[in-house]
Amino acid sequence: MLRVAYQGEPGAYSEAAAYEHFGADVATQAKDSFEAVFQSVTTEECDLGFVPIENSVNGSIHRNYDLLLQHNLYIIGEYHLRIQHCLIARPEAKLEDIQRVISHPQGLGQCRKTLPTLVNAKPEAVYDTAGAVKMVAAGSDIHLAAIASRRAAELYGMQILAEGIEDDPTNFTRFLTIASQPVTPKGPTKTTIVLSLKHKPGALYHALEAFAHHDIDLTKIESRPLIGRPWEYLFYIDFAGACSEPAIQQALEKLENETLNMRVFGSYPRNTAF
Repeated sequence: MLRVAYQGEPGAYSEAAAYEHFGADVATQAKDSFEAVFQSVTTEECDLGFVPIENSVNGSIHRNYDLLLQHNLYIIGEYHLRIQHCLIARPEAKLEDIQRVISHPQGLGQCRKTLPTLVNAKPEAVYDTAGAVKMVAAGSDIHLAAIASRRAAELYGMQILAEGIEDDPTNFTRFLTIASQPVTPKGPTKTTIVLSLKHKPGALYHALEAFAHHDIDLTKIESRPLIGRPWEYLFYIDFAGACSEPAIQQALEKLENETLNMRVFGSYPRNTAF
């Protein structure tokens, strides 16, 4: 049975996405941190890791970009999950009772417009969306509510006070599958790389020119600080296509001449539903 690690408690969005992507027969393993997910794949405790990398409303999960660089693992797939948030409280609580709302920072960030309408409620960040519901269930405080999924409410026997409280109905989270070995994808494909640039005028322009010259579609660019070298940056780049394609091979060869370092995290099947 396929063993897939994810961060969070049972009922987390990562777990829901894993079941949707891999099927109901997958053996999911909850981990208390993203670091633990990467480590479980590195040590072969799990076959795969499944981590969020960006949200369409609240942006990138920067920690997972950093962890990609720190581990010798590959990206072998992606999946987009529609995020639908619920306001969840104890069965005896009423909406007007709520004074504190807890959730993962991403969950709170995706409900910024709704939270001010709860006049007395103060947001508070915790380690996980489903973990927030677990905390509500473990106590007796009718003034405490969590932002999480419907499944989390059902798992912990809690009440849904409001549903669909996310700011944007097109709220999606993109997840990456990480593994110890790369894959050779078929069909629509995406590749992710990271690079650092030489200090010279037009360095980023010339790096990106390699893609433009070969008509390669860039789907994302993300910069992250280069640890130990203040005010220098790494650039994570996603683009359409696979490393096996001649045009991309030529573009990467040109890139090597324009960069100080470059690493390919892998080519993998592209989610084309959105």
